[in-house]
Amino acid sequence: MDALSSVLRSVKLDSAIFFNAEFSEPWRIWSPPAAEMREALAPAAEHVVIYHLLCAGRAYVEIPHGGVIELEEGDLITFPRGDGHWLGAGGRPRTGETELDLPDVVNRRLPLWRAGGGGPTSRFICGFLACDRLGRDLMVGLPRFIKVTVRDDRTGRWLEESLRMTVAEIVDDRPGAEAMLAKLSELAFAETLRRYVRQQPDVRSGWLSAVCDPQLSRALDLLHRRPAFAWTAAALAREAGLSRTLLSMRFRQILKESPMAYLARWRLQLAARALVTSSEPVAQIAAAVGYESEAAFNRAFKRLHGVPPARYRRDHQRDRRAAEGA
Repeated sequence: MDALSSVLRSVKLDSAIFFNAEFSEPWRIWSPPAAEMREALAPAAEHVVIYHLLCAGRAYVEIPHGGVIELEEGDLITFPRGDGHWLGAGGRPRTGETELDLPDVVNRRLPLWRAGGGGPTSRFICGFLACDRLGRDLMVGLPRFIKVTVRDDRTGRWLEESLRMTVAEIVDDRPGAEAMLAKLSELAFAETLRRYVRQQPDVRSGWLSAVCDPQLSRALDLLHRRPAFAWTAAALAREAGLSRTLLSMRFRQILKESPMAYLARWRLQLAARALVTSSEPVAQIAAAVGYESEAAFNRAFKRLHGVPPARYRRDHQRDRRAAEGA
């Protein structure tokens, strides 16, 4: 298995399409930051990632203090860190700008929303990916936005057509359509990263850069697939086919920490997820992520997360119940 697949397997996503729209120029709409979107779309999630697929027409995306990105038909743009942004085309509308009424949009159940000034039209399908804390931490390591085109090969064209057809099935209230669309949204995110890596091989920082680095990708794959193994720097370097010195240097250059520090943090992130999503005893979770001593696990966990494992579990399960009951 490659490093990108190993990382993506660890990201547990819930997803849906929430926005099916046709805008006529001039138009301009504000898409709020992830924290606000999360409250309306997935209150039990730690983070949401918004994406937009431009199916027809033209548009631009403007990120405050981040410039303007032009979109063409077939472009898929994703916001891993959850930045708020403007969508628009054709200049500023005379009647002012619109902020998405998220509860209203969510309750529409995807009939086509038409708005704008009556000029040339742009057709969008927009969705979100909801992730837990581990997924959120990985998303923070990605660029503010990732733009790719899905019309340059058969795989991309199949993905776009599948999304469009499944949206139509949801509008017609066909059984199973929402589940299909959730899986397609996850596939769209994975395909976005695959295309970005292929189109931008000189990514310079973060875990995506490590995935692209031929000297680090093997080591990263090993750590993600076998986190509980009793790794040492020497054993990891040997398995990755590198010298210990070179492996350590490349980790520090790209991931800003040593291989063993990365492994320790990854184990504790996996443990945090298990504490919230399972009823397994703390000792069992500690062993599952590579700790032979529960006491050592408790100390390490508190250093990273600020509270002992048992309290972390109580606090987060209470917060999740409150969010799900809201």
